Amino acid sequence: MIRIHPSAFVDDGSVIGEGTTIWHFSHIMQGCTIGEDCNIGQNVVISPEVVIGRNCKIQNNVSVYTGVRLEDDVFLGPSMVFTNVLNPRAAVSRKHEYRPTLLCKGASVGANATIVCGHTLGEYCLIGAGAVITKDVPAYALMVGNPARQQGWVSRYGEKLTFDAEGIAICPATGEKYRLADGKVILLEA
Repeated sequence: MIRIHPSAFVDDGSVIGEGTTIWHFSHIMQGCTIGEDCNIGQNVVISPEVVIGRNCKIQNNVSVYTGVRLEDDVFLGPSMVFTNVLNPRAAVSRKHEYRPTLLCKGASVGANATIVCGHTLGEYCLIGAGAVITKDVPAYALMVGNPARQQGWVSRYGEKLTFDAEGIAICPATGEKYRLADGKVILLEA
């Protein structure tokens, strides 16, 4: 069952997946695709042609602008911000300059973070609250600060990983095993 609060607007031409909930005062604009089992919080705007995967959680007061794409299992914290143009001006139309932004499977963005357009956030990365992302983020990376800098690695579960001399880490919550080699983390065992 799809649940849409009476105060929310869903424009014609949008596709909403089964099990998705859209809360108070949100607006889903024309041509959007929202996957199954998503939760769209209060006062959220999804701009035209945005694609959102399944099981995404978008918290209150977030605008997902044209050019942004969310793969499955992405979390967007309250009041986080996307951009879609690098040098906006009120008097200059730059809709033809939108830069794509991709959040890969399982990426999480903390409250009040800003994602500058044109970048890819890798699988299961974790963006700290208030961070400002100005470049691509590797899979499993933990990013904090302004501008954001990498402060380590996290598991799919969101636990900080500590790698041994051989480049192996075990998630303390799940026991999953990860390898760090050449600046990249890969999951060895699920």
